Amino acid sequence: MPTDLETLAREKLSRVLRDHPDPASLDLGENLVETYGITSLNKVLFLTSLCKAAEVGLDNFTEDDLAGMRTLGDVIDALRPHAPLKG
Repeated sequence: MPTDLETLAREKLSRVLRDHPDPASLDLGENLVETYGITSLNKVLFLTSLCKAAEVGLDNFTEDDLAGMRTLGDVIDALRPHAPLKG
């Protein structure tokens, strides 16, 4: 299991994307919807899976927080203060 939040986030996102790209190839600054075509449902599945794996409760975030998570980098930055994982 990954020991850092970025690696974990990349792996979880790759699993919900249609073509399952190499997690290392995912760009932290790219828009999840526009670049990766993530649907609202897949965003929820991704965030739920990532939060569970990172031991972060989704209840730490408001709807506005979730809406503001537009890139993989945004997601990592939002989870970092709540996650026991490093990175």
